[in-house]
Amino acid sequence: GSMAPGGRVVGLVARRMQAARSAAKQATKAFVFGEGATSSQGLAAALSPSSFNLSDAVLRAAALAGLGCSALFGLSEVASADEAEHGLHSPEYPWPHNGIFSSYDHASIRRGHQVYQQVCAACHSVSLLHYRDLVGVAYTEEEVKEMAADVDVTDGPDDTGEMFERPAKLSDPLPIPYANEEAARFANGGAYPPDLSLITKARHDGQNYVFSLLMGYRDPPAGVSVREGLYYNPYFPGGAIAMPKMLADEGVEYDDGTEATESQMAKDVVTFLAWAAEPEHDDRKLMGVKWVFVLSLLFLQAVYYKRLKFAPLKSRRVVVDAIN
Repeated sequence: GSMAPGGRVVGLVARRMQAARSAAKQATKAFVFGEGATSSQGLAAALSPSSFNLSDAVLRAAALAGLGCSALFGLSEVASADEAEHGLHSPEYPWPHNGIFSSYDHASIRRGHQVYQQVCAACHSVSLLHYRDLVGVAYTEEEVKEMAADVDVTDGPDDTGEMFERPAKLSDPLPIPYANEEAARFANGGAYPPDLSLITKARHDGQNYVFSLLMGYRDPPAGVSVREGLYYNPYFPGGAIAMPKMLADEGVEYDDGTEATESQMAKDVVTFLAWAAEPEHDDRKLMGVKWVFVLSLLFLQAVYYKRLKFAPLKSRRVVVDAIN
């Protein structure tokens, strides 16, 4: 026919594999239930008093048990391989801002920024955030100006063509720990700490994944070895991550006096990163509520106008004078 040589080869291999599977299936059925019998017929014959043989029954029961165990072990191996390749699936956590009418916990955003600043900022950047973005969300304008003034940024050139250092302003982005990717890899043994601006959008099941990753460090199970410089975390694809466990109880002193447990810090920094990836979240939901309210009024008006216009047509009486 018109099939290419590669297509014929693939088709031939597929038919051979199908034939091999069918032969294996028939051989298994013949051994377990008897030659040429269906499952129900073979089972009834094996259990009938006239043909009952204890040794045959034991062999057939063992064969059935072996087939079941093989199937279970096969499924478990597939699941284990998937977890090892893609990481353990993250649990579902009840984030308070996930509801239709729910907004961010801005106190948690402020605490999360503190965790980022004191723990994460040594390696990770949030290059899409500027100091002005924090105003009215987690800090007052005066607090952000004071925070920015403590950081020196490179600006210029000046009138002489030279670059110079100056205190940061509200329009400046938050500082980054490394000048480029090469410097980041050199400082971290070849691993590249990703930018966290959109991390909860860039990872599958973002918020749950980041929280599970931060809380998921543990000793590797028996039979699993992790090379030096890596740490075992089942939620990370491959199970071995270059970032060590960074959160510990009382690792940060919160401004509002909240107890800085490991889980509290993880929850707060994930809330901060969720806001960083979606700063329009609260405004979008508020605008959605307003639009739903306006469209509801328009819908009621349309229903009233439709009834007003169609009422005379639907209630009129038509008389047919067939004689005249």
